[in-house]
Amino acid sequence: MDGRRYSFLLVALALVFISMGASLAQGQGKAGNNKKAPYDAASTHYEVLKPSKKGQEKFLCLARGACNGKHLTCPSQCPERKPKKNKKNKGCFVDCSSKCEVTCKWRKPHCNGYGSLCYDPRFVGGDGVMFYFHGAKGGNFAIVSDDNLQINAHFIGTRPQGRTRDYTWVQALAVMFDRHTLVLAAKRVSQWDDSFEALIVRWDGEEVNVPTDGDAEWRATDSNEREVVIERTDETNGVKVTVAGLVELNVKVRAIGEEENKVHNYQLPANDAFAHLETQFKFTNLTDLVEGVLGKTYQPDYISPVKRGVPMPMMGGED
Repeated sequence: MDGRRYSFLLVALALVFISMGASLAQGQGKAGNNKKAPYDAASTHYEVLKPSKKGQEKFLCLARGACNGKHLTCPSQCPERKPKKNKKNKGCFVDCSSKCEVTCKWRKPHCNGYGSLCYDPRFVGGDGVMFYFHGAKGGNFAIVSDDNLQINAHFIGTRPQGRTRDYTWVQALAVMFDRHTLVLAAKRVSQWDDSFEALIVRWDGEEVNVPTDGDAEWRATDSNEREVVIERTDETNGVKVTVAGLVELNVKVRAIGEEENKVHNYQLPANDAFAHLETQFKFTNLTDLVEGVLGKTYQPDYISPVKRGVPMPMMGGED
């Protein structure tokens, strides 16, 4: 536990640095490793085959288990894993685990789904209960804390005159596992332009460039042969992260629009669009003792303390 706290402090400092200086420069990044680890996470362990005559992508499952050697084909409703018109078409999700299936899903966070973290900020826990957690601007909070997985969030925010607490949003996430740290952060931008890349990705302290062509993905494999895949789900500002055997994240960078600012009376300054992350998590093999703002909602006997039936059920920050 002491080591975990020490790591938390180090990453907290790194996140503050990113929030202050991310918009000033971008690093050169480093090339990903395209070599696939042997018998990595079952759900994504497959070989891409030649598409059918109708353009439906096909796959050969290589994962151990009942799905090994099976052929899967994307349905006609979503013939491709990575459709170019991502905002209009669902993607084909291939699962070579015991499910051995293909399904059609939107390639973006579902902010009303289990494990989501969106807005200012609003969670939907593993128990399906929605709650708000305001925290404080400039603060760092443990979202998930488990044996081999620590996820921390850095908050940005503002406090209009007359308010007693901050409006806050998640500016960055640090995902720590094994001996690695993956950081996903939103750049500070004065005016929002969706065609501008406002997402920063850092792997063990070095900025990486997620390609926009080909498979549009970056890969790394550590000494334990745990594969990490970051794939674009949109031309800019959207990625899906898979840490084999631990967690999947769908991440989208967005800003506060003018209408949203007026409706909620955020009173945001004209020179800051408050770019932030919308995220949905899917966890694998969490322990029964998992902690964290979101993590504890996945405990088998967890009972949410938030008030039901109120417009903004709160967990943290209400004082």
